[in-house]
Amino acid sequence: MLKRIVLAGCAVFALAALVKADKNEGEPLRVVPSVDPERYAGTWYEIARLPNRFQKKCAGDVAATYAVRPDGGLDVFNRCRKADGQPTGVKGRARVADRRGPNSKLEVRFAPGYLSFLPFVWGDYQVIDLAPDYSYALVGEPGRKYLWVLSRTPRMDEETYGRAVARGAAEGFDVSKLMRTEQSGE
Repeated sequence: MLKRIVLAGCAVFALAALVKADKNEGEPLRVVPSVDPERYAGTWYEIARLPNRFQKKCAGDVAATYAVRPDGGLDVFNRCRKADGQPTGVKGRARVADRRGPNSKLEVRFAPGYLSFLPFVWGDYQVIDLAPDYSYALVGEPGRKYLWVLSRTPRMDEETYGRAVARGAAEGFDVSKLMRTEQSGE
């Protein structure tokens, strides 16, 4: 019995390594050189996103709030409004992906902390574009499956949105699939 458990555990780790390797294939994203965690902290409103399975229940009012942790990482709280009008949210944690690399390449997990040793619970979160005044950000991942246009306010002017979308396209994202996010605030 113990042998089966050990073999199953090895299979999970091997699968996790394959998933992580597949996710990082292709050209690396050109990310911003650095991010000031104190300035990045606070609330970001989702203006648009590429469709993804983990946000299917979100009908609108999508936002994320970041807080700097004493260890230098970030606490994350993602929230949205479901189709029935009810709010929902999930807490997570972000950390710098590689201490030798830029701090604009993060890993984020929303799984329980006791699973943080599993590589596949951490998703890539890379800041591709960031306004000098931290008023908007463009975030994606190397596999080009996920992309978010974020703003400090629930609305973004069309010129800024167009620049963000153009930057995403230049990085190889299929921006024709971007979904605008309904925001009821401001």
